[in-house]
Amino acid sequence: MVRKVVVFIVSILISLAAGGIGSVATVPNIPSWYAGLDKPPLLPPNELFGPVWTALYILMGIALALVILHQANSKKYAYIWFGVQLVLNTLWSIVFFGLHQPWVAVAVIIALIASIVMTMKEFRRFVPASLWLFVPYLAWVLFATYLNVGVAVLN
Repeated sequence: MVRKVVVFIVSILISLAAGGIGSVATVPNIPSWYAGLDKPPLLPPNELFGPVWTALYILMGIALALVILHQANSKKYAYIWFGVQLVLNTLWSIVFFGLHQPWVAVAVIIALIASIVMTMKEFRRFVPASLWLFVPYLAWVLFATYLNVGVAVLN
């Protein structure tokens, strides 16, 4: 039982760490560079992004823990794809907010979408319910893609 709790906590912290790293590039640029950009319609208030991303990172961590705890061999590709999507998630924040490169961020977010889908596919092989934990994340990243492209086109 203790092992399971530790696996869940560590898995969630790994996911949240990606958000923490990304926020180092994001937070200082919101009131300065980002505030001066033209933005597409349907942009939610800035205050919504933090809680949404926190919830999504927690869901990703739960999915990771479920796969870790599943008794199966050869979960290597599930872990690789999870790591790839987490790195691309963090990289997007660095490229978009830190480097101020919306068009390059479009390429990163497209790769992120593909890696999320691959993670879902691999995780589903071990714990079918884990796929559903990624659905809100995928939906949010698709919406973020619309926002990213909108910013790139308008600026």
